[in-house]
Amino acid sequence: MIRICDNSDFEIIYSIINEAAEAYNGIIPEDRWKDPYMSRDELKHEIDDGVVFWGYEEADELIGVMGIQKLQELTLIRHAYVRTARQNQGVGEKLLSELRRQTDRPILIGTWADAVWAIRFYEKNGFRLVSPEEKDRLLKKYWSIPGRQVETSSVLADQKWFDLLQTKANST
Repeated sequence: MIRICDNSDFEIIYSIINEAAEAYNGIIPEDRWKDPYMSRDELKHEIDDGVVFWGYEEADELIGVMGIQKLQELTLIRHAYVRTARQNQGVGEKLLSELRRQTDRPILIGTWADAVWAIRFYEKNGFRLVSPEEKDRLLKKYWSIPGRQVETSSVLADQKWFDLLQTKANST
């Protein structure tokens, strides 16, 4: 079952994010890794900034989470994590599909450039990498992340984003 998460899910969201983020340890730049990967304060800040978490629940246990954040004319998919033992079983795909149904706006997703498995997952689900120049512009405009993270991240977009970009280019 996929459901919206509430305040009572805070600790389990925190747990899922930090367990699954262990996959980044040794992959992302060393200066960007920390333990825990996301602190409780950071998670609270993300929620306060409008990230709404949805969860995949099985047998009354939350095993995957994914956030959605509506900003200006688009939607960001944020913090997509599945318990390590439950990865590669379709949980992330089901969450992503549900969140895509939640919006008619273009969708952007940021992830670490070296997290090739994450990039492949999003590409398999219809997203494409934006150009390096566009990536820098988007990360600075829509995300609140340090410059070093901008340097070491990628952004993927759905077809609606590329269509919007083309429409803007044609009107100038």
